[in-house]
Amino acid sequence: MDVREILHHIIEELENEGLKPDVILAGPDFLMVAGDALVNVKLRIYEIAELGYDAVVADSSALGLTKRASRRISVDPFLEEIRKKEEEVLGELSFEEE
Repeated sequence: MDVREILHHIIEELENEGLKPDVILAGPDFLMVAGDALVNVKLRIYEIAELGYDAVVADSSALGLTKRASRRISVDPFLEEIRKKEEEVLGELSFEEE
């Protein structure tokens, strides 16, 4: 699953619970890594420096009224996967040079 699929799943999950997700609060690092996943998302996007590599999808009218009015997503697991692939490629390159 990629970030775009997870975002759409979270939005559907909130809608199925009777909520109307209308905002994404995203850290600058999240926007840098996964910004292209937000291109066709029809929610208002706000950058919140404190969120770092995380983002929160929420129904702004229900925030503070119910615990389940938002869902959080992080790109950290995706970064770890990218780092592993980079290490594999670098390992293969250094092996070829020997």
